[in-house]
Amino acid sequence: MDAAEPAAKNKNGYTLVIDAPGALRDVLVASVGLVRWQDYADMTDELFDQLARESIGEAREAAATEGFFSAAVDLTVDRSVSPALVTLRVVEGAPTRIADVAIAVTGLATSDAPAGTDAIAKLRNEWPLPSGAVFRQSVWEAAKTRAVATLAASPYAAASLTNSAATIDPDRFTADLSVEIASGPPFRFGDLEVTGLSRYSVALVRNYSTLQRGAPYSAQQVDEFARRLNNAGYFASVQAAIDPDPDKASDATVRVGVIEAPRRRIEAGIGYSTDVEFRANLSYRDVDVDGAATQFFADARYETLIQSGSLRLARPPNDDGWQDSAFARVEHTNVNDLITRTAGFGIRRTSIDGRNQWQFGVAMLYDEQFPLGADSQTSHALYVDVERAWRRTDDLFSPTRGWVVVLQAGGGIPGASTRGFGRIIARGQGWLPLDDENDLTARLEGGAVLAGSRNGVPSTLLFRTGGETSVRGYKFESLGVQDGEATVPGRYFAAGSVEVTHWFSQAWGVAAFVDAGNAVDEVRDFKLELGYGLGARIRTPIGPFRFDLAYGQQVRQVRLQFSVGVSF
Repeated sequence: MDAAEPAAKNKNGYTLVIDAPGALRDVLVASVGLVRWQDYADMTDELFDQLARESIGEAREAAATEGFFSAAVDLTVDRSVSPALVTLRVVEGAPTRIADVAIAVTGLATSDAPAGTDAIAKLRNEWPLPSGAVFRQSVWEAAKTRAVATLAASPYAAASLTNSAATIDPDRFTADLSVEIASGPPFRFGDLEVTGLSRYSVALVRNYSTLQRGAPYSAQQVDEFARRLNNAGYFASVQAAIDPDPDKASDATVRVGVIEAPRRRIEAGIGYSTDVEFRANLSYRDVDVDGAATQFFADARYETLIQSGSLRLARPPNDDGWQDSAFARVEHTNVNDLITRTAGFGIRRTSIDGRNQWQFGVAMLYDEQFPLGADSQTSHALYVDVERAWRRTDDLFSPTRGWVVVLQAGGGIPGASTRGFGRIIARGQGWLPLDDENDLTARLEGGAVLAGSRNGVPSTLLFRTGGETSVRGYKFESLGVQDGEATVPGRYFAAGSVEVTHWFSQAWGVAAFVDAGNAVDEVRDFKLELGYGLGARIRTPIGPFRFDLAYGQQVRQVRLQFSVGVSF
């Protein structure tokens, strides 16, 4: 008798088959009770009948959320097999499409140009359910949330949804959408309120901020401030947000919560890249080496083609937003039959504002070059430089729209260098979304060393190009000046790239690209060398991965170029 009881409990079991278009299958699985209960061991006739009755309405409601308000639903039960076969069929019918969209904004933002009016224009331009689109409940809810968030990222931090409606006409298969958003008052930055500090002072946090008290609120500026603190090395976690109380809008407190990171850290990594081949590195960091938040870094790196070691000391930013550092570095390379040994030390001052950044540096450099089949040379330079960067992108760390321009000028001081010389470099890059699935990236860079000859100029200040980050389809730094059997750096270089990427999903896509560039010793010898091909793009939480198959037109070779690595 006991052995028969489980069979009795399962006599009302069933197998469910959902016969529906792929676009509806997932939402039906998530919404229909028959799916959730099909493995229930104590199923009864009464419970099954209830679930079957409810499944018709559940399926219609699920189809409606995807824009199919006239879906035909049918349920059949075949008890001639055991367990019973239950088939839920859904024919979606004509989709409901958006006929009219009305987005109204009330409040001071409507007359506040450009901050308020630009934010209103942006939320309307980025509205994801335009006329003609299929109505979907999930997209409708997300669209309202996104519209409010877009306005709240402007000075109108207390923006809120006051009214919304989706009016469905089942006979015409249309939907009229209306949204009303109240902007609330414009917010201005007040004081910083910092919590979570133990080892460090509030001044350290404040000095990483570019927020000006009394300036209009910007969510982007707050986000960049938090990221700057996260990347500083002092903190394991940073959260920053404005107080959204409308009564305090004219002097809104920015609340910053931090969790301090361990003072010391050791990291190791291994990897491979088609440029420098196998790689291993070991680094040590102490972010409070003197009790005053001075950071000490030591790094040793072994790559097949390049071996290096470096030390660096960095002070936290001062009250004026400048960060000072000192460094020492040695390096040995063996690239394209040129062996170099270099050493250098120097100091650098950098502004913390990444969008309008200045850098100033002084370094003493020593260099030895040993080209295969040609004379070796030794040089040194007391090199001073200034760099200015303009970054006008939607995101400083992972841009998808906008542009960056970086200019650098420097020179070797006569009398303190093997020879006096000047040096200029210009770099530019732009990002442009073409539509929801395609984007364009373009890069252009060039440089010149102003001297009568490359002799006497350290190799690290001259130019070679080629490889996975410059001109794909060519070996790493294989485009340069021929000296004996070696490719050595020259006084001039230029390189550029145009790349179009089609994204199949948020995570991966395929790119087509054309690269061009070269490095020469005389301007009259300059000739662009082309590389072009296809590549895979993968977005990950730790950054993008690129795998490129490129053809170098000059060398008539196809090269697979990529880099992978892991840190621990």
